[in-house]
Amino acid sequence: MIAVDDMVAAARTATEQDWRWASVVARDRAADGKFFYSVQTTGVYCRPSCAARLARPENVRFHPTRAEAERAGFRPCRRCKPDQPPPAERHAAKVAEACRLIEAADELPSLGELARAVGLSPHHFHRVFKAVAGVTPKAYATARRAERVRAGLTRSGTVTEAIYDAGFNSNGRFYATSSKVLGMTPTDYRAGGTNAEIRFAVGECSLGSILVAKSQRGICAILLGDDPDALVRDLQDRFPRATLIGGEAEFEHLVAEVVGFVEAPRHGLDLPLDVRGTAFQRRVWRALQEIPSGETASYTDLAKRIGSPKAVRAVALACASNRLAVAIPCHRVVRHDGALSGYRWGVERKRALLDREAVA
Repeated sequence: MIAVDDMVAAARTATEQDWRWASVVARDRAADGKFFYSVQTTGVYCRPSCAARLARPENVRFHPTRAEAERAGFRPCRRCKPDQPPPAERHAAKVAEACRLIEAADELPSLGELARAVGLSPHHFHRVFKAVAGVTPKAYATARRAERVRAGLTRSGTVTEAIYDAGFNSNGRFYATSSKVLGMTPTDYRAGGTNAEIRFAVGECSLGSILVAKSQRGICAILLGDDPDALVRDLQDRFPRATLIGGEAEFEHLVAEVVGFVEAPRHGLDLPLDVRGTAFQRRVWRALQEIPSGETASYTDLAKRIGSPKAVRAVALACASNRLAVAIPCHRVVRHDGALSGYRWGVERKRALLDREAVA
């Protein structure tokens, strides 16, 4: 009996002193694929991240490969499915399949239909889709249809034809959201912004030149740079056939208000904004506006705040797409280690803005 107890104790000690045991205890997903472990009392082998109840260490053995675990006589765990691709890959494949179904459908399939097609429950599918894609299935479908409308408006015979070809089953349904999607009516968008009036002015601040532009809905651009002409060309590229109106004395006061905020962030900036972007971009930009002046967040933090912790790269791209400098404070996003990362208008401007907010 003593010999058996000694053997059990030795097996326990050997397992607990093995570096892989800590990964099993922590259910570390980063260790998946690096090794597998088996449990003698159940006859199964698992991934390190398996969510099953932790086995007694004296019953655990480690295997460098899945094949070795199976040669030792163990079968794959039904919970973590170590004989299949990792969960992240399986989820990504299922979301990709759902995206193809959404894009091929004339009308948006229901959540239940999409979930059944990829073999998941509706609740689990919704959670997986949002984690992988960064948006809900409905938001993804709306964004994709909006992209088809944009493309269709440039080549279809009529606006109505473009709307129906994109999958909207009524004009009214699209027109109800067209202002947010296009920033103007479909007819005006099709004409390159012909009927849109964009008022703008270029001023100077301690960070260089600054262009402020305003549509009928609100401020649609705040651009920083070294070359005033380049800023104006950027605005013209965005609205190639809009009526650009510059130099109005009344508008100069608006520019002065923005410049005042750049120089003294503690005064705040309360202006109506014309925010145009995808559903995911708008979620990121709203989260940026919730970061208090004088504080920063990492891209990872921001991804968690919007409920999409795996969409760090997509969050970074959304920040880079922001055209409303300071009003949507993408300068408050830093790397995970606190270092300054890229900034659309230059890292030095980013550092200057953060320094001013730190002492404001």
